Amino acid sequence: MLEQYIENSYLRAVAIFLIVFLVIRIWMFTLAKVVPVFTRKTKSDLDDELLKKTSMPLTLLALLAGVRFAIREIHIEESFVGIVEGTLLTLMILVGALLFYYVVDTLITVGYRDFGKRVRGKVNESLLQFFHSILKIAVIFAAFLIILASWGIEIGPLLAGLGVAGIAVAFALQSTLANVFGGISMLLDRSINVGDMVNLDDGTKGYIMKINLRSTKIRTFDDELVIVPNGKLSESNIKNLALPTPLTRVVVPFGVAYGSDISKVKSLVMKEMDKVVGLVADKGITVRFLEMADSSLNFKVYFYVDTFDNIIDAIDDANTRIYNTLNKAGISIPFPQMDVHLKK
Repeated sequence: MLEQYIENSYLRAVAIFLIVFLVIRIWMFTLAKVVPVFTRKTKSDLDDELLKKTSMPLTLLALLAGVRFAIREIHIEESFVGIVEGTLLTLMILVGALLFYYVVDTLITVGYRDFGKRVRGKVNESLLQFFHSILKIAVIFAAFLIILASWGIEIGPLLAGLGVAGIAVAFALQSTLANVFGGISMLLDRSINVGDMVNLDDGTKGYIMKINLRSTKIRTFDDELVIVPNGKLSESNIKNLALPTPLTRVVVPFGVAYGSDISKVKSLVMKEMDKVVGLVADKGITVRFLEMADSSLNFKVYFYVDTFDNIIDAIDDANTRIYNTLNKAGISIPFPQMDVHLKK
């Protein structure tokens, strides 16, 4: 009886599949319940991230391998077996490529973040996203070539053709390549990062939302999205308010009427500026009398706020306090006017 079961190819295939399925279930239980007990005891997040990212691809690889071995036991037409095995091998290559991507991506991400925090105190997430994009393109291209080779397609002539075509494409895509290399240079130079407030020389002002391979997205204060090619951005004069530190100096101009007590104006404004939102008190507050204009005595008050995000609120708060204080003290705030004298 046992010999009959062993000689039956379909039963052997089912047995192999069931054994593989059982092994996979034990494997999944081990990954879900046993391994985390040990990884949680380590100081690094690397093993936890690798376990989380690779569990499913490894399980799929084992399942596909089991199905492939099981099909080999079934006596069916050779051509059909070749197609099925080729399809399964293609799926295994895709899952293997995904597994490779997850492993390398996790190593880069965790390693780069640990390095960035230790050496620089912060992580350039834009540069990390760039690494993700390059790795993804490389893995997809490599998987494509391996799949072609698995089906018996010669990839040597294809690679040679791609080399020749690449030269022609490079000439045709000069602007695109300029944008890509412009993005790379900005990321490596660390001149801008996601979240920074920037002023461009064309008048564009806003926050860096995302730095892609080809372009950079900036959200303006009007909540509009401006997409700037990296090639153009890398050649622009960029004022980054987040560098070298988030501390930002704020300048608020104001004027008072002729005849006002200058010392009193300075004293009143200095006292009110101590209450401005986001003020960095230890950087000091300065009030300067700078100009005797046509209709007013012009002043400017200088102070620092803790971050560039507080600039607008600080200016609003400072202007409100200056106006209310001067108005309450009876100090006139003039406005431009013209007297016209008519001769008879």
